[in-house]
Amino acid sequence: MSATTAQPGPPARSGAATAIGWVLTIGLNVVAPILTYNALVERGWSEFGALLVSGAWPVLDTVVHLVWHRKLDEFAIVTIFFLVLTAAVSLVGTHTTRALLVKDSAVTGLFGVLCLATLLAPRPLMFYFGRRFSTDGTPESHAWWNGLWQFEGFRVVMRTMTIVWGVAYLIEAAARVVLSYLLSVDAMVVVNPVLVYGTLGLLVLWTIRTAKRSRAEGAARAAAAAEAAAGA
Repeated sequence: MSATTAQPGPPARSGAATAIGWVLTIGLNVVAPILTYNALVERGWSEFGALLVSGAWPVLDTVVHLVWHRKLDEFAIVTIFFLVLTAAVSLVGTHTTRALLVKDSAVTGLFGVLCLATLLAPRPLMFYFGRRFSTDGTPESHAWWNGLWQFEGFRVVMRTMTIVWGVAYLIEAAARVVLSYLLSVDAMVVVNPVLVYGTLGLLVLWTIRTAKRSRAEGAARAAAAAEAAAGA
């Protein structure tokens, strides 16, 4: 289909369902782990133990999603894979806080590798992540998102986003490994979440702006094509 063809808008979405989904995702993956880590350390837990326990919240997020939607999508599969990988890597080798920080960096680096590797697949990883956060999980919204793949502009944007996310996380992982050895453990415990969530935040902002610009450019091309057709 021509790239100038107007892309259909999303179906009507449940605002409440979408809001709840975002609150749960951010709360269980960002806020809860930080609060849990700080609370456990203040209560005398070791940094290593606090880091491990705080990682249980993303598991709960995946479980909630499975119970809510009653299906295992690609996003959930990737999440479960990396949670299992993180747990396995954490328990192997030296059990020190510095080692755990380095291992955690290796896991995000693997995520970057996975992003780039999926460029060889029929659809890149950001297509599935976009579907998770751009729809409310209903069959209608999933069908709308899947249907966008027929548009060349949409495919280019999804692949570009996947490249940017992959490269960014490879750089973030390398930076955290280096800093884990240059800084003290106490300093790294503060710097680590800043790098993790700072990188994520910048990527999310860039992704939102790129998506909006892409939609605007697509609408402009469609309008120009329609005007040209009318003139002819």
